[in-house]
Amino acid sequence: MVLSRMVGARVRRKEDPRLITGTSQYVDDITLPGMLYAAFVRSTYPHAVIKKVDASAALAMPGVVAVITAEQLGRWLKGAVQLSGGEGEGEAPAQQEAPAGPPQHELLAVDRVRYVGQPIAVVLATERYRAYDAAAAVQVEYEPLPAVVDPEEAMKDGAPQIHATLQNNIAMHTSHQHGDVDKAFAEADIVIKQRFYQQRLVSVPMEPRAVAAAPDPLTRGVTVWSSTQAPHNNRNTLAQALGLSHGQVRVIAPEVGGGFGAKIGAYPEDIILAAIALHMHRPVKWYETRSEHFIATNQGRGQVAYYELAATKEGRILGLRLKVIQDLGGYPKVMLLAPLTAMMSVGVYDIPNLSIETYSVCTNTTPVGAYRGAGRPEAAYYIERMMDLLARKLGKDPAEVRRINYIPPDKFPYQTPAGARYDSAEYEKTLNKALEISRYYEWRRKQQELRQQGRYIGIGLATYTEICGFGPYESASIRVEPTGAVIAYTGTSPHGQGLETALAQIIADEIGADFDQIVVLHGDTQSVPEGVGTMGSRSLAVGGGAMLMAAQRIREKAIRIAAHLLEAAVEDVEYADGKYRVKGAPDRAVTLAQIAQAAYSPGLPADIEPGLVVTDYYAPPGTLFPFGTHVAIVEVFPETGEVKLLEYYSVDDCGPRINPLLVEGQVHGGLAQGIAQALWEEVRYDDSGQLLTGTLMDYAIPKAHMLPSFVTDETVTPSPLNPLGAKGIGEAATIGSTPTIANAVLDALAPFGIEHLDIPLTPEKVWRAVQQARASV
Repeated sequence: MVLSRMVGARVRRKEDPRLITGTSQYVDDITLPGMLYAAFVRSTYPHAVIKKVDASAALAMPGVVAVITAEQLGRWLKGAVQLSGGEGEGEAPAQQEAPAGPPQHELLAVDRVRYVGQPIAVVLATERYRAYDAAAAVQVEYEPLPAVVDPEEAMKDGAPQIHATLQNNIAMHTSHQHGDVDKAFAEADIVIKQRFYQQRLVSVPMEPRAVAAAPDPLTRGVTVWSSTQAPHNNRNTLAQALGLSHGQVRVIAPEVGGGFGAKIGAYPEDIILAAIALHMHRPVKWYETRSEHFIATNQGRGQVAYYELAATKEGRILGLRLKVIQDLGGYPKVMLLAPLTAMMSVGVYDIPNLSIETYSVCTNTTPVGAYRGAGRPEAAYYIERMMDLLARKLGKDPAEVRRINYIPPDKFPYQTPAGARYDSAEYEKTLNKALEISRYYEWRRKQQELRQQGRYIGIGLATYTEICGFGPYESASIRVEPTGAVIAYTGTSPHGQGLETALAQIIADEIGADFDQIVVLHGDTQSVPEGVGTMGSRSLAVGGGAMLMAAQRIREKAIRIAAHLLEAAVEDVEYADGKYRVKGAPDRAVTLAQIAQAAYSPGLPADIEPGLVVTDYYAPPGTLFPFGTHVAIVEVFPETGEVKLLEYYSVDDCGPRINPLLVEGQVHGGLAQGIAQALWEEVRYDDSGQLLTGTLMDYAIPKAHMLPSFVTDETVTPSPLNPLGAKGIGEAATIGSTPTIANAVLDALAPFGIEHLDIPLTPEKVWRAVQQARASV
């Protein structure tokens, strides 16, 4: 493929042909001679003492090789096991109080279970169905204990104690204050208070989690294939647990069918299967069922928040108070969710006074980790709902209330009162464009006309920002073959983002390689020794930054070799229009292929090392803050509670777009998930801790026909902190869409006097609210 410039072009994904034709390989495609299949015995109680595990019936079944319990597993492990499950290497500004050594998630429960789905034992058999049949035959005797599923109830004195080391089940408490909050509220003309609820969500990737492991006789270690977003993180955890060096543990992430944050950290299953392969000297595989996914894979969101906003009668915000309570589930696997929410609590607004308090609390439910946004969608939802409540209180247009509170462009870089340092933004530009393309004011006029006809149209908008592009670094390697073909390696580990394509575009422009002859490899800790992974919208900004730097070093060396071939001084040679040429004499030029051939041939000057290979690392100097404004038009049908999404518009600013086609794909997917949270998706438990939404019959994810065609647009504000100027986009649309939809539905319900309803805004919830409002008239 030959274009004048690859970066910025709408290039189709290099990955698609192998995915569409079915020639790509996922973990479940891994089959090795003598392979065993694993099935886990999981707790059926949310909180109980394990009295006895009887595996005799399972061991007597055909094809069953072994049943492994915590006692056996403990003899195999050599190091401490610390499981994490989320993104966010950002620095929380708040003062933190956490018990020393928070409780770690046991790989197999020893004497107590703390949520339904916690693994107790693992059955190994020669066929998968035999393993699952045998797992059902393992008898576990329990002594049930009181359970608590509500984080606010869990914090109260006398609540069931989940971990002995956590007082009132609180794993972490943070507090932070900036300015004079009490004075701001005392001088305010208007004070608005609201309690918010963010329901739990399940990531539901197309491919659930999967692990295969095999002993490696050469290194006396183990090779693990894992459906993970962070293979290097998994390798490090496995090496520590098994007492092996990093070189003895090879983790391969083949094709990964989605992750959305749930596949970042290592899980018990990863370590257990690696230990089985290492000590039983046989390959073993486990593939999560969809039912297991609902109870055993980290869930997302799960917050309660109390917000208070102080403002003048003109709509200027003076101060904000908030308390955030994060549900961690049975174990504190990810402690940064509430602090990330706190850090982004002021959103895009210039708020001088702020008081924050967060609590991260354990409950007898599945652990909570990252889910597309991890703390930032929650923050955007809260502040954007507060902006609409303020606008309604003042009788002002929601767009205008936002406009007068935006952080102005001349204040960037901007230090927020919550501790974040925003790199660059022009929020009003995205607002103006969103209002224009959505015909916002025309819809406002039309809304009044339709209300007279008994139709309830709602118009919602939200302006969001997020923190992303986390460090600490990312790696990249480029090797130009003697033919001019390029093999590049990235420490990120994409799973649907199209990163192979975007990185190839960067390389093609920087060194003059043919785009079609560039191969980008990833997800193998043997070929890419160090890396961080794909999470927190960091892959293009940080991984792309590393690849850009590596490509620039390749180009510098190529210029030196070109000077030798052209018999010119190095300073007289330039790279332009895809060729290396003598300045002022464009006919005296060589191609990258010619340079590469010379790089591996005799005759190079003594000061030039043979080969054309570079490895580089990029450590970002700070985090990045993409932003945007979304507008939604909905119609609510009071007699049924149904919400119909009529139109949706998004204007997102992620800096320069390396490939607009890929960006639009990320935006479309993010919108679907954010809208789904606002309208349909919710994990629900009964009071005893049993999951009520454990299948796709109970947990509602949207079908394609339930969503309209999205209209997307952009503004471009480059980041000064990134060599590409790029910011992340993978989570942005999810962050902006949930409050936009909620605001639209509540706007439609305004004639009934309904100011707030907690998401999801299901037909039943909306219908009940309308009936209650009508009854109170």
